[in-house]
Amino acid sequence: MTVVEKLTLVGIAGSLRSASLNRALLRALQAALPARIALRIHPLDEVPLYNQEIDIDPAPIGVAALRQAIAAADGLVLASPEYNNGMSGVLKNALDWASRPYAAPCLKSKPTLVMSASPGMAGGVRSHVQIVTTLLAAGARLTPGPHVAVGSARDKFTDGALTDEPTREFMLAAVNRLAAEIVRLRAAG
Repeated sequence: MTVVEKLTLVGIAGSLRSASLNRALLRALQAALPARIALRIHPLDEVPLYNQEIDIDPAPIGVAALRQAIAAADGLVLASPEYNNGMSGVLKNALDWASRPYAAPCLKSKPTLVMSASPGMAGGVRSHVQIVTTLLAAGARLTPGPHVAVGSARDKFTDGALTDEPTREFMLAAVNRLAAEIVRLRAAG
């Protein structure tokens, strides 16, 4: 990326736990980003379970806030735990809401990076299959490159802070790919 442009990303952790490894991953990324890239972490605590009967205008407050956060951002960073070899129900629910309304979902054409952290060796990479499938169905633009899956994540954090430099560099490289995609899309109009 030769042109320095200001970019705003929204990060969503697929866990509601305050001590979530994936929320810690987003916070570590937030702290490591260069000044030209801002990452706002959006909570999912107020997003109700998807119910088509309440998927009306105006949307429920938590849903409207989620959709607005995604729509206003240049790109999206998802950090999900892996539950039973898949994505968390919390993240699936959020993506279902963000994929609506059908005619103009906020995920449509949104440059998106998928990450995961897990205490297990595979780092939650098996959840990526479901996440990617859902994102493609919603029309999101996936960031190319290797999976960002942080294995043995508990060993890489101390008091909630990421202490593993190779993991930090790997995440930053992925965000640089996301930023390059955003800049490329801007240039294409």
